[in-house]
Amino acid sequence: QQVEMDFKVMLDPENTDNKAGLKHPNVETRLPLITKKKSAPMCRQKTGKGPRVTNPWALPAFHSLGPPLPLVGGDTPKGILSFTGQKLILAAAKRILPAPPVVSRAAALPEFPRQHKKSAEAIYGPYSSSKGDTAPLPSSNSTQKSKPEWRCPAQQLEFEPSLTAQDPCLDWDTAVHQKAPAFLALQHHHHSSWWGRTVGLMEPTEKPLKDLSTTINDQKSSQTTSDSDFNENPTKNDDVSVIKNQSGVEKILHRAEQRCREQGSSAGVAAGMQRCCEHKQQQQQQWAAGVISSCWRTRNHLARLRKALRGARHRHLENFYSRAKHLAANWNRIRTSRRTIIHIPSLGYSQHIREHIPDLPLQQNLQMGRLCDILDANVDVIYICPLALSEELLQYYHKLLGLQAAVRSGNPQAMADLQDRFRILTPEAINSFPEHHMCLATVLKYSPRTLQRLQVLLQDRDAYLVGGFPHLDDLAVADQLQVPLLGSEPAVAQLYSTKSGSKRIFASAGVPTPPGEWDIHSREQLLRALSQLVLDHLEVQRWLFKVDDERGGNGTASCDVISHLECYPWILREQQGQDSEGWRKSQARELALVKISQELPGLLAQHVQPVNEKRFPTWEKFLQTFLTQGGVIEAFPFSASVTNVTVDLLIEPTGEVTLVSSGDQFHAEGPLRSSGTTIPQRSVDPEVLKGLCLKIGEACKAKGVLGYFSVDFVVFTHPQTRQQQVWATDLDLCYSDQLALTQLLMYMTDGNLDCGSSCLQGPLGSKESKSQQVQHEGTKPPALSSPRCAVASSQLRHSNLSGISYNLLLHLCQARGVGFDLQEKQGTVFVLYEDQKRHSLGMITIGEDLQGVLLTFARNLFIIHQEISAPNMQGETNFKMAIRDIEAILGVTAENKLRLEEEPWEADALKE
Repeated sequence: QQVEMDFKVMLDPENTDNKAGLKHPNVETRLPLITKKKSAPMCRQKTGKGPRVTNPWALPAFHSLGPPLPLVGGDTPKGILSFTGQKLILAAAKRILPAPPVVSRAAALPEFPRQHKKSAEAIYGPYSSSKGDTAPLPSSNSTQKSKPEWRCPAQQLEFEPSLTAQDPCLDWDTAVHQKAPAFLALQHHHHSSWWGRTVGLMEPTEKPLKDLSTTINDQKSSQTTSDSDFNENPTKNDDVSVIKNQSGVEKILHRAEQRCREQGSSAGVAAGMQRCCEHKQQQQQQWAAGVISSCWRTRNHLARLRKALRGARHRHLENFYSRAKHLAANWNRIRTSRRTIIHIPSLGYSQHIREHIPDLPLQQNLQMGRLCDILDANVDVIYICPLALSEELLQYYHKLLGLQAAVRSGNPQAMADLQDRFRILTPEAINSFPEHHMCLATVLKYSPRTLQRLQVLLQDRDAYLVGGFPHLDDLAVADQLQVPLLGSEPAVAQLYSTKSGSKRIFASAGVPTPPGEWDIHSREQLLRALSQLVLDHLEVQRWLFKVDDERGGNGTASCDVISHLECYPWILREQQGQDSEGWRKSQARELALVKISQELPGLLAQHVQPVNEKRFPTWEKFLQTFLTQGGVIEAFPFSASVTNVTVDLLIEPTGEVTLVSSGDQFHAEGPLRSSGTTIPQRSVDPEVLKGLCLKIGEACKAKGVLGYFSVDFVVFTHPQTRQQQVWATDLDLCYSDQLALTQLLMYMTDGNLDCGSSCLQGPLGSKESKSQQVQHEGTKPPALSSPRCAVASSQLRHSNLSGISYNLLLHLCQARGVGFDLQEKQGTVFVLYEDQKRHSLGMITIGEDLQGVLLTFARNLFIIHQEISAPNMQGETNFKMAIRDIEAILGVTAENKLRLEEEPWEADALKE
């Protein structure tokens, strides 16, 4: 009877009449253990309201507990039942079930038919309700001899609070084992409405468990389709209401849910981390897509910028040639009329060259002598200065340039104010790009205020621009100012100002050059060429290596090959007794070539001496730059007396080639780096030098060179023929420091330099004038001019100059007799560059004869060193080496002239 009542409670929990028959508090009902299995596929069709099961009886498969019972057609439940997502798992046969925690209480159930009771007994056997013990279920593949105790299905639904993912009984996907014998038996015998109500009870009961499975496995639970036989699904409270020990079961359920949440937290964290990673990956993908898109936009923008830049460059170049034609057509008129010259002493070398020029702004300001173009009364000068000059320095140049009237009249009081004839403008962007090593033309390009001021100053004026070493931005500035540029196209200057490019010019001009090879770009080519040169010119002791793009001797190295060549005595023995033709065809010569090439690598590594040892401390460092940029091998003159000559030329817009300056170099920092010149040159026959220069000028003009440029020659006496040799060695397609100093020299002497005859003539001084008047009294009129010469340098350096102001330095020099005599038009003039660091200056000494100006120049250096130095603070300077080179030129010693060796000189030269 109790069994029937319990079963009635299970079948109809909503019937309150059945609850009164439940009298056994020890009888407990257990919730199911759920094992995660893959559910059988279900055929679904889509409707407007969502997924729908086409066959409500297509339930998931389940594990069979025994042989299936025959299903009678009449036992099929009436009505349409939707079992979608319903999961009912019967306990495994071999599992020992602990005492169930759920105690059912009485509930009103409909009358339990006797036939149902017999069916249950046939399945489960008699049940003893006096004890709450749970017996094991029989196995599906074995026969249980003993009579098992019968339990209601609620007791067979195990619920284990300690749910673990490793439990093989857990199956969150296939909870209802519809083919199990017990399930089929119940369905067969209870096909009435009771069975439908039982399934209806199972359906909402398993819903919370399925939700827990969804939490742990992070899977979406399938939507439960309501059965059309029920209007409302029972709630959780409705399900628990049929249990007698409701409070205990609720605690167990709460504890189980809590534990599932705790265990599910790790999975939740993992899922959260996975979602976070996916989100981050999506963000990265979006970021990558954005970067790619941005890169494409940037690429397109840069392409447009490059196209615009190419267009601007092309336009600048077209305008450059157009204005050059206009300048050529009107040159004869412009050069004799009122005009303005804009001087931009910019060094537009390649970027890698500018990066290695120490104090680039200072090096671009060594040509303050350009201001002296105002010597022509029709010329106004605008000088673009790469440094911000102080008021003190500006006043110095105002006074210096104001001496023109005093020089011409010989009256020191007749000074003029020429501030309206020249202007010194400093671009506002000089400090905007401190690490970019920009040339002055580029800085001016990015200085709109200075450009606007220039446009105002140039209104309705004939003007042209004279740059330094040409750069593309020279063209841009000239185009913005709408003035012609008196200079070469930058590409032409870049090509032919290299060491190899100058060799091409000299070869096309047909002028003599040192034995050598150019356009060398590999180690093998260098060794092969040098071996051949050494063998062909055994008289050459020293060989020079010059990097193509370097300037001022910075990229030059030398090596005395013959002095260290071990096979040299053997070669001389083999060469003796053979004429040149026999030696050229002999096998000994081929063997000598092999021996030389074998010795050269080690010889060069040990004995090459770079001029700039700070930049190139080893041969390998120098060789790396040499092979990267390319370079030349060149013979050093095989003579004890060698003189270097620099000649400045101008290719006018009309094509006329003119010599504008010349000078013999002196060297304060070694024989391969010029420190200044004596003007004019006195080492070469002027006619010979002029002929060579005109040939080079014509060759340059044929290559498209225009404007100012300079050529270096080396002059020596051949030891065998005793004849003078002149070799062209270097070509710089830019305005030189020597030319700027020559302009200052002409300004201070009011003289005239004829480079064709190497003669500088200046007006007579007061003493010369009186002397000539006495000598020529009563005879022919005296000469109106006298020869002049000068020693000029822009490369004088002394670290102690920074400790004294320029005003004090000038007063000290004046007190020691260092100054310029306006009446005699002789003396010393200083060129001051800047007043921040103040470790460099330029100096010109002007006199009547070369020996006198050389001695005056050396004496000035000695006096300045004495005034700014102390015995324990000699400083770093190149003054001493300059004095020694001047002594060598004069052929005198320090003891009988200046006795400089008695004074302490700690630093021989300023090492860069």
